[in-house]
Amino acid sequence: MNLEEKLENLLKPTIESMGFELWGFEYLPAGRHSILRVFVEKSDMGITVDDCAAVSRQISAIMDVEDPISSAYMLEVSSPGMDRLLFKPEQFKLYLNKPIQVRTAVGVLGRRKFKGPLVLANDTMIGIEIDGELYEITYDIIDKASVVAEF
Repeated sequence: MNLEEKLENLLKPTIESMGFELWGFEYLPAGRHSILRVFVEKSDMGITVDDCAAVSRQISAIMDVEDPISSAYMLEVSSPGMDRLLFKPEQFKLYLNKPIQVRTAVGVLGRRKFKGPLVLANDTMIGIEIDGELYEITYDIIDKASVVAEF
């Protein structure tokens, strides 16, 4: 079980019992300066600073007892925001025909960075159209993906 699965199993029940949805995690290992970001969402009203603080207190208590990350880290709890990171196939599907940006671990047709409309999202891959060309990217090679905020 990888770290993301461990964290989801540990934290999702508590976050959901508080009335929030667990959107995803971002762990940035950097020795003593490592950061664990937990993104939560509330479907009806959005997230307030007080909401983030309450979730943070609950998560901290669980993390102190279970200790899934043995090294020091800073915990941040946040809303996914307008330029939200995308973690799971069902999240990508919500943004079909919307602009996203993706960075991959390996090249796809000579590229590692993509920015364009999401035209395909299924359980195994996404498709981004750039200059009339379709780039199909499997989830396992995506390093980071996010929605491009539109104003």
